[in-house]
Amino acid sequence: MKAWVIYEHGGVEKLLFEDVPSPVPKPTEVLVEIKACALNHLDIWVRKGLPIKITYPHILGCDIAGIVKEVGGEVKNVKKGSKVLISPGLPCYECEKCREGKDNECPHYGIVGETISGGYAELISVSEKNILPFPKNYSFTEAAAIPLTFVTAWHMLVAKGKIKKGDWVLVLAAGSGVGSAAIQIAKLFHAHVIATASTEEKLDLAKSLGADFVINYREEDFSKKVKELTHKRGVDIVFEHTGSTTWEKSIKSVCNNGVIVTCGATTGYEAVTDLRHVFFRQLSILGSTMGTYSELKEILKYVDQGKLKPVVDKVFPFAQVKQAHQYMENRKQFGKIVLEM
Repeated sequence: MKAWVIYEHGGVEKLLFEDVPSPVPKPTEVLVEIKACALNHLDIWVRKGLPIKITYPHILGCDIAGIVKEVGGEVKNVKKGSKVLISPGLPCYECEKCREGKDNECPHYGIVGETISGGYAELISVSEKNILPFPKNYSFTEAAAIPLTFVTAWHMLVAKGKIKKGDWVLVLAAGSGVGSAAIQIAKLFHAHVIATASTEEKLDLAKSLGADFVINYREEDFSKKVKELTHKRGVDIVFEHTGSTTWEKSIKSVCNNGVIVTCGATTGYEAVTDLRHVFFRQLSILGSTMGTYSELKEILKYVDQGKLKPVVDKVFPFAQVKQAHQYMENRKQFGKIVLEM
């Protein structure tokens, strides 16, 4: 099959288009013909070099939609020819955390496209347990934009942040995939949303998703604006995923007894924390990675009802993976970037 692979870490020049052996499904696996694969910042981090062990040649890509081409002999609930989504999480399904339904806390947890080869290819073979129902009335490119960002944002706001009606939520970098998902989830729970972005166009799009207030972080200090909008109170939840550039202002933006939930650090991992804010104002700083399989199935119910919608910024043909990576690194998008096979 054709696939984009890497043999070493580095820039986009390390992405190579090659013929590689087609995967052969095990008895419990499903072979999927990939129709679309959405990009995530994880793809860039893995390409540039994360401290994880991967087998070369490695194929990036964790958000995958396609058609079942073949099923293993022990597969019971997936039919050949079905349109499917793939859950990107890879728990062991056997440990204590997995049995408790906290599969994203599995000590052996991995992600498609990170710890195993992923979706920048014509085919992929995954466990039947990773197969999700295809959302109603959506194209492959739209469906591929759902799994990772929505389950990440849901887990951050619902499981970690304990979001409730009337909460004030600050969503940073609203133009990102997780940011656009977070706005919708927060509004689903009837929260007040303040969203930040770098351009007026992105701010308008954030409003179209339900943001009540928007802040251009390039033009004003978002922490001061948050205090103004909340009458000096601050927000209940800061949806943080940008890291060092925003961290100090995120701490200043949250109210007493508020929560900062973080899932990433796209602008850098080293951030300054004034601990006086943390202990005197009794703040909670919570880390979050991905989400559970059951949360993803819950999300798809709301997608089918039209209450949550994937946001696709741009679709690139399969031949233009390098251009898609450059587009993401330039932070041009609002929502998801998707490869169409």
